[in-house]
Amino acid sequence: MKPVLLLIPGMLNNASVWQHVLPLLPSDWSVRIANVLTQDSMASMAHDAWKLLDDLEDAQALIIAGFSLGGYVALEMLTNPKRQVHAAALLSTSVLPESSESRAVREKTMAAMQKDFPKVIEGILKFSTHEASDAVLDELRKMQLAIGCEAALRQTHAIMGRSDHRAKLSTLTLPIALMCGEYDRVTPPELTRQSQACIPHASITWVPTGHMLPVQQPLAVAQCLSSLWESSLPF
Repeated sequence: MKPVLLLIPGMLNNASVWQHVLPLLPSDWSVRIANVLTQDSMASMAHDAWKLLDDLEDAQALIIAGFSLGGYVALEMLTNPKRQVHAAALLSTSVLPESSESRAVREKTMAAMQKDFPKVIEGILKFSTHEASDAVLDELRKMQLAIGCEAALRQTHAIMGRSDHRAKLSTLTLPIALMCGEYDRVTPPELTRQSQACIPHASITWVPTGHMLPVQQPLAVAQCLSSLWESSLPF
């Protein structure tokens, strides 16, 4: 039975963040994309993501792939599973809980968003991309401005309140793929190394780009997901 792939977008992302990845995936996969724009906690995002899978048969293979904030949602799902997950990918994300330093930065960012949201978006675009073309920047800018400040504030509150799942992660046995941009400044490579320290059997793929893997490196993401599925198959 071919897998169902649940894709979970990142902060200030909607389903379109995966639009360049989708055509590169195996044509017989069933793909579903979570909505993480309306909730104010990781638990509620995970709850709604599980609801997307209510109709699956018990034997249906499931892959979960979370990007950035979506990685935090994936961690919530993996450590509090409602059904079997056969494989998981964590892209441009971290297993660490919020620190006092990052909390202070987020609080300043939220204040700036409420004052001048478009200006903050320009800063986010610069910080989260690496050698991006004007077309890529325009695509991301259009998506993020359309999502808007209120959703960004909800998502930031959810990120700040995320749980520490590191103890449970060490007990996972399913195939897990980690992927990170070599020039990622949002979730730098060291965070991916710390993730592997918690999940020693996880594979790591390094990509010569910044944070926005699904947009700037869709082929690498699709290949990672395909390889992950193949690694989960019994011999």
